[in-house]
Amino acid sequence: MRRALGRLLGLAWFLGLSAAALAEEGPGGIRWQPETVEPGGILLLTVRGVGPEGVRGSLGSTPLAFFPTPDGAAALVGADLELATRALPWRLIVRDGVGPSRQLSGRLPVRSREFPTQQLTLPRDQVDLDPQTLARVEAEAARLRGVLEGRTPGRFWQGAFVRPVEGRETGGFGLRRIINGQPRSPHAGFDWAAPAGTPVVAANTGVVALVDEQFFPGRLVVLDHGLGLFTLYFHLEAVEVAEGEQVSRGQRIGRVGATGRATGPHLPFGVRLAGARVDPQALLRLPLPD
Repeated sequence: MRRALGRLLGLAWFLGLSAAALAEEGPGGIRWQPETVEPGGILLLTVRGVGPEGVRGSLGSTPLAFFPTPDGAAALVGADLELATRALPWRLIVRDGVGPSRQLSGRLPVRSREFPTQQLTLPRDQVDLDPQTLARVEAEAARLRGVLEGRTPGRFWQGAFVRPVEGRETGGFGLRRIINGQPRSPHAGFDWAAPAGTPVVAANTGVVALVDEQFFPGRLVVLDHGLGLFTLYFHLEAVEVAEGEQVSRGQRIGRVGATGRATGPHLPFGVRLAGARVDPQALLRLPLPD
């Protein structure tokens, strides 16, 4: 029986199929939701019949951080918006406490995704930063990056994430601006236009990891939801939480503004998962366990 299952899993890997379809019924059975991913996408991997201590693994070069569920364990996995591959290899080692450890592996198909570009021509004095401002921007980016590279053990979030503001969707995730012929980093957030002062709420339960005022994003809040998952809220008119404070899903954390480099009041909402820049809309759509 075990030998037959091994042959089936090997065939699934060869064909590029998800092993979930073959193994999800028994202890240690797995399931990917969804079964393919695209740049900026996010997935939920569930493993049945074993707790977090009984499974470890990786997707590509990223270790998976598992948390308990009513019938086993699960992990959230993000694909960076600039991911450039047709498939991601995954590997799991499952120990159910009955027999020897099982090793499962496969390749997760990556769908192509086209992001928009925008060509802009601006006066150089609106684009090039003076040395003092450039030094400030680099220091602020390093401070933010240091926070987002953390991975707090255990999860704080519970259930589905909620949209952080009531407003008009203007999108923008993945948009790459080409200014004066020079490509800039793609936009890693999703934007909502809303009047200044509109309440901004926490998308889920977490801990305030950073409150800051920076040159480009203006007043900002970063929430740590545990296990390498963060949400970011930029250009705030006002911040109503402090670093280290625990907040609940739907709790007010600030108000929409236009601080920093912004053309008008709006909320750019960002998501980082183990360093991957994830489409916030993908996280909001994902069915997550309580």
